[in-house]
Amino acid sequence: MRLRRLTTAAACAALVASLFGATTAQAAPVPDGLRLIATHESVLATHYWYTQTLNGHTVLGGYYARHVDKATDAETIDDGRVPVSGFAASATPQIAASQAAGAAPGSIRRNELAVSRDGKLVYSVVSDAGHGSVRTLVDAATGSVLSSESLIKNVDGTGRVFSPNPVATLQNENLVDDNDRNSAVPDSAYKSVRLTNLDGSGFLHGSFATIIDPRGQQARSRTNDFNYSRRSDFFEQVMSYYSITESEKYIQGLGFNDVNNEPQDVTTTGFTDDNSFYDPEVDGITFGTGGVDDAEDAEVIWHEYGHAIQDAQVPGFGTTIEAGSIGEGFGDWWAMIMSAPVQRDTAVTPLACIADWDSVSYTDTTPHCLRRTDENLTVADFNGEVHHDGQVWSRALFDIFNSLGRNKSAKLILESQFSYRPDTTMAAAANVTVSMARAMFGARDARAVTAAFHARGII
Repeated sequence: MRLRRLTTAAACAALVASLFGATTAQAAPVPDGLRLIATHESVLATHYWYTQTLNGHTVLGGYYARHVDKATDAETIDDGRVPVSGFAASATPQIAASQAAGAAPGSIRRNELAVSRDGKLVYSVVSDAGHGSVRTLVDAATGSVLSSESLIKNVDGTGRVFSPNPVATLQNENLVDDNDRNSAVPDSAYKSVRLTNLDGSGFLHGSFATIIDPRGQQARSRTNDFNYSRRSDFFEQVMSYYSITESEKYIQGLGFNDVNNEPQDVTTTGFTDDNSFYDPEVDGITFGTGGVDDAEDAEVIWHEYGHAIQDAQVPGFGTTIEAGSIGEGFGDWWAMIMSAPVQRDTAVTPLACIADWDSVSYTDTTPHCLRRTDENLTVADFNGEVHHDGQVWSRALFDIFNSLGRNKSAKLILESQFSYRPDTTMAAAANVTVSMARAMFGARDARAVTAAFHARGII
């Protein structure tokens, strides 16, 4: 069941009705069997997100959202509830935990009765085996494992940036990691920056980022001076704190005070893979240290923060391949958006090339790129892998960036994402974005946004 309707208590809801392509009616009460889990304020609306419940149990994937226009009080409903009926459990939580341990070894974080999308009563067991959270569904009647899936959002690669990274700053594609040696990167690649929003504890803890170290080793300074070179593990901690803080400050400068407005947990040590991820189960970002340490490339940091942004705006975002692809594409594009003021767009280091420094460890051609946001791909090129398919979305956003400019395009995409569904398709998300462009900036910009999505075959 996927119902989208518009209700309003005001007669002046024509703008919002045209925005979402829906009819108007009197505002209806919130249905039973819902639990409010998040309320967000965007520039144009207030967004209420509910999770579906049955007999007090969470219905996995079942959601309901109310988007209330601030100017007109017009209300848009996204109804993603799953048809379910009542039943009882036979298996015990202990049986579920035992079965889940076989499918996904590791410490159990959460074990609770829930309802699956296909209407079965299940135990939802969330565990951690050291590579992020895994959710295992165990049939509550038989005790059999139904599925086991990772909850993390991944990016392939490692790295960390100065401003934004040594390759881009020095315009040098020949740099190598050299086992994390200081001598591998000239001093001229470093930039002295101001660290803001610290909480005064002497650690890298602040309004928008909190550094966590599983070994209990965190950078600390009584004077709040954190000056390290890349050989030190503290260097990645400073980069993460600075990059995330600056990203959130930019978001708030655009007028959004409710987009991940919290201290984002970040871990930069202890995970030795050449990979990084955002884990929505614990709302934390983890950066790997294989190859170039991931948190040495700010574009990797900003990509992962893109996942945190979307998860904050739409609880549980990315439940399908297309929605997940939007997440990966947005993460790449957000990295580009944040690099735009500090990176020269040259043939050596194109702005569209993401993670130029991180990727020197696993790419042979130049420019070194994890991915690009200007690939000439369309929906006809989909192969079902979210990082690949996400390049279709990031290219559309890249063209919108070129048409509208940095601030307008960032404001448009952030505002639009509040109204994306957790399981959205690219076409549905694109149509919301076009409608939002029309409401925010007018017909001319809406046509440019439409053209960008049309060129990718999305709409």
